[in-house]
Amino acid sequence: MDRQKQIELVASRKQVSALIIGGGINGLGLLRELALQGIDALLVEKSDFCSGASAASTRIIHGGLRYLENREFRLVKESLRERNRLLNNAPHYVRPLPTTIPIFSWTAGMFHALGKFLGFRVPPHEKGAVVFKIGLSLYDRYAGRQNPMPRHRFSSRQAAHRLRPQLPPEVVCTGTYYDACITYPERLGLELALDAEQASSDVHALNYVRATGTDGEEVMLEDEISARSFQVKPRVVINASGSWIDFTNRDLQRPTQYIGGTKGSHIVLDNPELLQATQGEMLYFVNADDRICLFYPAGGKVIAGSTDIPVEDPEAALCEENEVDYILESVGRVFPTIRLHRSQIVYRFCGVRPLPRSDASTPGEISRDHICAVLPAGNGLDFPIYSLIGGKWTTFRAFAEQVADKVLSHLGRPRLANSENLPIGGGRDFPRSATEMSAWLASLQSKYGLPLKRLAVLLDRYGTRAHGVAEFVCSGPDEPLRMLPEYSRREILFMAEREKIVHLEDLVFRRTMMALLGELSSELLVELASVLSPAMEWSEEKAGQEIERTLRLLAKAHGVKLVKGT
Repeated sequence: MDRQKQIELVASRKQVSALIIGGGINGLGLLRELALQGIDALLVEKSDFCSGASAASTRIIHGGLRYLENREFRLVKESLRERNRLLNNAPHYVRPLPTTIPIFSWTAGMFHALGKFLGFRVPPHEKGAVVFKIGLSLYDRYAGRQNPMPRHRFSSRQAAHRLRPQLPPEVVCTGTYYDACITYPERLGLELALDAEQASSDVHALNYVRATGTDGEEVMLEDEISARSFQVKPRVVINASGSWIDFTNRDLQRPTQYIGGTKGSHIVLDNPELLQATQGEMLYFVNADDRICLFYPAGGKVIAGSTDIPVEDPEAALCEENEVDYILESVGRVFPTIRLHRSQIVYRFCGVRPLPRSDASTPGEISRDHICAVLPAGNGLDFPIYSLIGGKWTTFRAFAEQVADKVLSHLGRPRLANSENLPIGGGRDFPRSATEMSAWLASLQSKYGLPLKRLAVLLDRYGTRAHGVAEFVCSGPDEPLRMLPEYSRREILFMAEREKIVHLEDLVFRRTMMALLGELSSELLVELASVLSPAMEWSEEKAGQEIERTLRLLAKAHGVKLVKGT
C-alpha cells in the first residue's frame, strides 16, 4: 500500500488503539512489538524515520562499560543481554567490534573511582589499568555464560606498541574487550517499520506526518506532503518523540519537563593512516574531563566522537567548531604522530540524547536508562500519554517490550508473542558461516545471473532482503549510476518504491551511507533526482527543489558544501 492510500485508510477509520508519536528507534521498536500482539497501531513521524538522535548515534551496540561506575548494574546486564540478542537477530547489520583501551597509568583513579562508586561526587579523573581491569572483569561477568564473544584481555606496553607503533610512549598497556557496531542503524529502524506492517494490516508507519494538537478526544495530524489535516481517536498515546517529548506533551495539553538532553557530535575522517592504525578495532578512552571518546573504522573512513553537552532546543543542535577541535585533539592524544586536519573531515553529525532532566554534576553521570512516564487520562483528556524517556539503540527491544506490556494492560489485551529471538528484516535466515554465505550467493546467482561480487554487496546492504532487491533489479533494464557505479538505477528505484522514501535526503542520508561516507557530489544528486523523479512523480521543478533542500541540509547540519552544477 502506498503512502497516500495509507493516509486515506487511517483518516477514514479514525479509531486506533495506540498512536505512537515519533519514529525514532524507541517508537519503531514499540510499533513492531504492538503489531506482534495484534494491536492496531499508528506511528507518525514529523520527519523521516530515524532522522533525529537515532541517526546521530555512535553506531555502537554496547553494554555500557562506564555505567558500572555509576552503579547501573541492571542497565549493564540488560544492555549486554540485548546486545547479544541483536547479534543473533540482526546479524546483517550488527557485528562484533573488538575495542581497545589505551591506558596511560597502572593505578590512576582508584580512589576517585571508589568514591564515585560509593555515591560521592568526585572531580573528573584519569583511570588506570587496575580500574579498567575491575570494570572489564565485571563486564564479562554480566555478559553471562552464553556470551558469544571472547572475554577481555590486556596487552603489555611492548605488545601494544608493536601492534600500533603510533601510540604515544606514555601508554603502559592496553585492554581489549568486545562490543558490537551497527552498520546501517537507519535501515534497521526502517526494517522494524516494514516488519510491523507486514505482521498486521492494521498497523501503519507514516513519515512526514506531524501531530499538531488535540481537542481532548482526537489528535490532529498533518501530512507535510499534501498539507492535508486529519484526525484520529486513540485509546492510548505513546510519546516517543525523543528530545522533543516535552514539546509534544505541550501540544497535547499536558506540559512536562521530563527531558534534559545532551548533544553528541561526531566527525567522519578520510585519513588512510588513521584507518590503518585502528587495525579494524574501536579505540576507546576517557579524557581528563571524564568524557568518553572513541573512534573506529566504517566503510573505509573513521568515525570519531563524541561530545556530551547539555542543550535546551534540539532543533538548534549542530556540531560546532569547538567540538570538532575537541574530537581531533582527543584522537591526537591516542595517535600523536598521525596528522589530523579539518580538510580530512568528509561529514559531521550531531544528535540530542533524550536523557531525563537531572541535577548531576556532569552529563556523563546522567543515567542512560529508560523510563516510561505515564500521564493519566482525565481533566479534559480522554487518553493517557506514555512518554518514553531515555533509551538507546542497544536496549530498544527490551524497552519496547516493557512499554508494550503497559499498553496491553491498559487495553485489556493479552500478550501473544515474544520478540526476544525474532529476527529483524534482512536478518532472517542470514548465512552465518563462510560456507553458508557462499552457498546463499551461488543460489541467488543461479536464479538471477548477477555477478557474485554484486550479490555480495547487496547482501551486505540488505541482508537476506537482497533476494527481493536482486529480483527487482533483474526485472527491467538496469545500469550502474554514472557518478557512483557501486549503485545501480534499479536499486535506487527499489528503495523509492519499497522503502518509504519521500525526499531525496531520505535516500542519501538514511537509506544509504552516501552522505556519511563522503560519496556525494552535486552531479550525483542530480543523477539520483533524475532516477527518483518518475517513481516519485516529481516534475523538473520539484526535482530541483529536492536537490536544493538536500544541499542546504548538507551544508547546515553536516558541514558538507557542494555547489550545484559543479
